Amino acid sequence: MGEVELDKVSNKLIIHSVFFFYGEAATKDLSWQVANDIGKHWNEPQASIKIKSNWYTVQFEIDGIYEPDLDPKKVWKNRNPRYNFFRIEEFASGDISFVDGIGSNTGYFKLDNLIQSTTTAPHEYGHTLGLIHPVNLDIRGQGVPGIMYPRGTIVDPPFQYDPAARAGDNTKGGTMHPKYRKVLPSDIEDLNLNKLFYFRKKAVVGNFTNLYHEKQTP
Repeated sequence: MGEVELDKVSNKLIIHSVFFFYGEAATKDLSWQVANDIGKHWNEPQASIKIKSNWYTVQFEIDGIYEPDLDPKKVWKNRNPRYNFFRIEEFASGDISFVDGIGSNTGYFKLDNLIQSTTTAPHEYGHTLGLIHPVNLDIRGQGVPGIMYPRGTIVDPPFQYDPAARAGDNTKGGTMHPKYRKVLPSDIEDLNLNKLFYFRKKAVVGNFTNLYHEKQTP
């Protein structure tokens, strides 16, 4: 989730998002790194969009704050569209990171997912902005996979866990390694930023779920 700001002086469309990280696996350094991963990937396309007759460069400003003693009430009562709250733990049910809905501001990160690939947090961030997994998960011949493709997607050999594995063989490494995902210009277009309702040059992308997560255990 984020607050969108139109800066007509610099011709920039800035999406502000702040992530509060809590949980036993969260640290100050990891909080900074995850926020940096999100900003780096989403700013990589250096995309521009047209709103009415003006073109704006899309820029993501992402902050990561480590808050080990996060008060659940801060989550439940939050009305700031910039704020997102994610728990980080070594264990997660289903063995995967998740958000609490498409277009949400809360979720749960599995530590190994964040360590394995710098695209895990950017992928989940896409969900908080309202993006879903593509319908077609066999994208052989299409090159680099976009950021919203999930694990298990069938891709060209260079983007598999094991380039020598048979395509689609999930047990042998024949599916997409998430480290190869990238935010593409088409991902920025899918946000439909030009269709948001802007009031005093500001708009909101995503929604409030405001769910505080307790630690999950096996």
